Amino acid sequence: MTVADTQSPPPSPTPMTDAPEVSRWREAMHRVVSGNAIISVLAVVAAVLVGSIMIAATDESVQKAAGYFFQRPGDTFAAIGSAVGGAYAALFRGAIYNFNADSFAVGIRPLTETLKFATPLIAAGLGVGLAFRAGLFNIGGQGQMLMAAAAAGYVATSWDLPFPLHMAAAIIAGILAGAIWAGIAGLLKARTGAHEVIVTIMLNHIAVYLLAWMLATQGVLQAPGSSNPKTAPMAETAVMPQILGPMYKLHLGFIFALIAVAITWWLLERSSLGFRFRAVGLNPAAARTAGISVGWMYFLVMVIAGALVGLAGVSQVLGTEPKGFSGGIDAGIGFDAITVALLGRSSPLGILGAGLLFGAFKTGGFTMQASQGVPIEIVLVVQSLIVLFIAAPPLVRAMFGLPQPGKPSRRQRRAAKKEVAA
Repeated sequence: MTVADTQSPPPSPTPMTDAPEVSRWREAMHRVVSGNAIISVLAVVAAVLVGSIMIAATDESVQKAAGYFFQRPGDTFAAIGSAVGGAYAALFRGAIYNFNADSFAVGIRPLTETLKFATPLIAAGLGVGLAFRAGLFNIGGQGQMLMAAAAAGYVATSWDLPFPLHMAAAIIAGILAGAIWAGIAGLLKARTGAHEVIVTIMLNHIAVYLLAWMLATQGVLQAPGSSNPKTAPMAETAVMPQILGPMYKLHLGFIFALIAVAITWWLLERSSLGFRFRAVGLNPAAARTAGISVGWMYFLVMVIAGALVGLAGVSQVLGTEPKGFSGGIDAGIGFDAITVALLGRSSPLGILGAGLLFGAFKTGGFTMQASQGVPIEIVLVVQSLIVLFIAAPPLVRAMFGLPQPGKPSRRQRRAAKKEVAA
């Protein structure tokens, strides 16, 4: 018998299954809290919290209870809870579902209104977000919407075609008008290097006054026999049908907006053209070195972005306002689309969610004002605060105690201190 035979084999190591699981979960959570998507969610939360403070500060019952706060502080807190809770309950009733309705069909009407208001925001947000991904700032949503509305309105009121050819012709005309109007900025950017922000802002002003001239001129857009700056009603053969019946105002434009989301996602994430857009947006010099025509990409992305914004203008004219429109048909959507694109992180699915959220704010804000007396301006302030917080990620991370990118976490700092002390 040898010495090796008398020695017992070394014990096998105990499998450590819990530690890798914990580390994987910890790593996953770290990726979540250090990513950019969480900033958008927390920006909305922070804006809603600040909005709650403003709601409480402007409520009369809270102001009265605050007058004797040190005698009965519970009354003040109860009034704050009632004011804030009632306001956001009204927001839910006005945007999602009205529990006070007599039937489900009536109760679900606020949701259809939210989807209707969200339709142009989604389409226009896609146009702005697509340009963002290519490194361009498309601030010309207003002008592109107005020109799309003018083209679609002209076809819808002047041409005589059967349905659905008339509707299709009006939609195509509006989309082409938006693409051409944005393409002007893209062409100037590609050929001369003109800054797209300045060009698109100037094009907005041109579009406003050009549409005003069209609405004041007989034979162009002004209703026949009228002196008011407004178009005639759209022909029935050109109007987008209501997809849930006459009881609701939700029209076919919402389906077109969803299709635009799917196409834009495929373009950015699955196509070679989208890859070139993203490459130019990340580093134009490197993209040019790799053989990508940066100028052509600038022009092409603005054309596509203008077409998407044009879809928003078309949905307004042929779906939301088919009885005729005036110079305010854009309703500020061209600028709200910038906020939607920022909140959605220029991602098609993110823009879809952001558009639905802002549609809910817009729809529910009217109910908040009517039932609770909350000023509608507070909803606008909440929307503005969302933009503010999105523009300042370090502020949001500091407010919620999230780790800053590129800096060690608290756990890592404590471990480093222990090592130094050892």
